[in-house]
Amino acid sequence: MEATEICAKCGKPPGLCVCDSIEPIDNRLFVLILQHPQEKREALATAPLLAAALKNAKLKVGLSWPNLARALGREVDARRWGVLYLGSTEGQAPLAAVDSKGKRLPNQEAVLHGLEGIIVLDGSWSQAKALWWRNPWFLKCTRLVLNTPFASRYGKLRREPRRDSLSTLESVGFVLSELEDDDTIFEKLLRSFEALLDRYKASSPPAKKPPARPRQ
Repeated sequence: MEATEICAKCGKPPGLCVCDSIEPIDNRLFVLILQHPQEKREALATAPLLAAALKNAKLKVGLSWPNLARALGREVDARRWGVLYLGSTEGQAPLAAVDSKGKRLPNQEAVLHGLEGIIVLDGSWSQAKALWWRNPWFLKCTRLVLNTPFASRYGKLRREPRRDSLSTLESVGFVLSELEDDDTIFEKLLRSFEALLDRYKASSPPAKKPPARPRQ
């Protein structure tokens, strides 16, 4: 795909451009999106939509960075940042902060609401896993895990090995809504995501039916 064919705002080709559905969001928590290079080529990648909608966000493409400051482009305290990574919340809490062994940290309310920003790994489960292991400085951050009451709107359009896998946009939208106590953040982000899915389905050729077997 030629660069001139890609929308500079939403990162999609003309047939999938959803700029008309992106609503600006003045988020308090900064969002750093670390995208695996292979995910950039995916038609249904949601990171560009997320970066276009959030006022305080940055999208970086790559495999590894020396530390959070280099990835972000400014000095920060990594201990005040959370990194989203798959895991179990060991209960009904939709969002939890855990230690390196996956155990819930004490004083959840204070930890979660003391965060200055969140990091999300953008890519398939295997790609996110690669990013996790290539950047050991993630362990200096607070690990965040989700237990959402819904499945991804991707449905069968993108398959993942885990049922609890969500798109980057869905994950961040849910976390921001929880931590900023504003459900409209999630709702606004979902509108652009659903518009992308609708346009993708409309532009995809119908699946061919297998030829009928001749009667014996």
